[in-house]
Amino acid sequence: MNNDELVMINNMKILLKLEDLAKLVLAYAGTLYLGFEWWLFFALLLAPDLGMLGYLFGSKAGAWVYNLFHHQGVAIVVGLVGLYLGDTYLQFAGLLLFGHSAMDRALGYGLKYNDHFKHTHLGWIGPQSKQGYYKPREL
Repeated sequence: MNNDELVMINNMKILLKLEDLAKLVLAYAGTLYLGFEWWLFFALLLAPDLGMLGYLFGSKAGAWVYNLFHHQGVAIVVGLVGLYLGDTYLQFAGLLLFGHSAMDRALGYGLKYNDHFKHTHLGWIGPQSKQGYYKPREL
C-alpha cells in the first residue's frame, strides 16, 4: 500500500472510533434523561465484561456469552423491551450495554470469534497485532 492509502485507512479508523465515542455519550445522556444518578452509568460501565466468565467453560461458550453481552443489537432489544414495558431499569440496562459495547469498539475491542479470546471482528488484539501479525499459541 502506498502512503495515501494508509492515510485514508487510518482516517476511516479514526472516524469510526469517533462514531463509537458519540454512541457512548448518547447512551450516557439517555441514562440521565431517564433520571438516573450521573455516576451510576460509570459505576456499572464495566459490568458487561462479566461476560468474560463464559471463557471458564471453553472458547466457544466464552465467545457466545461474551458476544451476548457486547452485541449492540442485543442492547437495543433490551432497551426497546424496557421501553415497551415502561421499565426504566431495563431501559438503563440497554443503554449500559450499548454504551459499553461502543466504548469497547472505540478502544479497538470487538465481538469475539470462538477460536481465541484475542481474535475479534476488528482483528487480533494485543501487542503482536500492532506488528501486523499474530499467531495464537496452541493450547
